Amino acid sequence: MAVTATPSAFQGKAMKVGDLFIDEGEIVENFVRASGPGGQNVNKVASAVELRFDARRSPSLPNDVAIKLIKLAGARATLDGVIVIFAQRFSSQPRNREDARARLAALIAQAQHREKPRRPTKPTKASKTRRLGEKSRRGVIKALRGKAGTD
Repeated sequence: MAVTATPSAFQGKAMKVGDLFIDEGEIVENFVRASGPGGQNVNKVASAVELRFDARRSPSLPNDVAIKLIKLAGARATLDGVIVIFAQRFSSQPRNREDARARLAALIAQAQHREKPRRPTKPTKASKTRRLGEKSRRGVIKALRGKAGTD
């Protein structure tokens, strides 16, 4: 038995993640029964949350962030680019809902992060001279390790 939260209940609100604002209407939550320990309460209450966010078709995400988000989601992403997060860590529905949203926000924030591009550098002339000098010293030491001559 799944209880679905209608997206219209959150219309007009926005979730801020880094530099982006995600419209609450883009997030669909289904409340289902959680598995695991909990006694009779587990059989009666739909406390687990299945959060769905369509990253590919989201107007709130730039294309590069959406692509990176789908890659980061891994197995949590469907072939259609929908991110599915299942939260059942807590025994109450509101805490599971917050947990699922926090995990989605963390994924989006990680997808927004851009790596600083590496600029290749060249070794200085002094460092090249030091390296070559040490190489020749090691070569002399190793050459002295040779077999003794026949006299």
